[in-house]
Amino acid sequence: MTEPVRVLICDDQVLIRTGLATIIDAQPDLEVAGECGDGRTAVDLVGKLRPDVVVMDIRMPVLDGIAATRLLAGAGVPHPVKVLVVTTFNLDEYVYEALRAGASGFLLKDAPPDRLLHGIRTVAAGAALLDPEVTRQLVGRYAARIRPTEDKGHGIPLTPRELEVLRLIADGLSNNEIAASLVISRETVKTFVSRILTKLGLRDRVQAVVYAYRQGLVS
Repeated sequence: MTEPVRVLICDDQVLIRTGLATIIDAQPDLEVAGECGDGRTAVDLVGKLRPDVVVMDIRMPVLDGIAATRLLAGAGVPHPVKVLVVTTFNLDEYVYEALRAGASGFLLKDAPPDRLLHGIRTVAAGAALLDPEVTRQLVGRYAARIRPTEDKGHGIPLTPRELEVLRLIADGLSNNEIAASLVISRETVKTFVSRILTKLGLRDRVQAVVYAYRQGLVS
């Protein structure tokens, strides 16, 4: 049998931590490695517990989720851990910054349990998770902070087709939706996505979305 995915829960609200722990521990392939209520403790616990995934809140005392994510998964971290940010949509204007800090994805706090579990498994498997329902609204709302370049699309080492796929990724479309939109196979889409990430030196789809907004490819 494979080892269960070990999850560290970081949220300053005890009731939310308890609820998340109950949902996670009920799954045979997941287990709660630990819980904490601030980002500083999360950083310390990751070093001790070595979880596979950290479910991270943003607004917390001592050290917020963005700063903690940067320390756990940011550029230059020798052994980055996968971070899944959970946020309250109408409050957290900092999700974009969390993604830049190295988070592998985000979910809304009011997402149903099955979406949370899917998110943990997706991130643990090395994929990025963007909630298609809120990607454009959440990232797009704060796109003004990203300072897009003036020459939209120029100087980017992608083919026209790859740029088209990148724009659709930034719009929050899944591989299946991109395939349907462009009338190509899902495997072809996966190939395009892989090429885009490699050419741009990006880690995952989350960074691809951030890149697209920074370059002014979407608005």
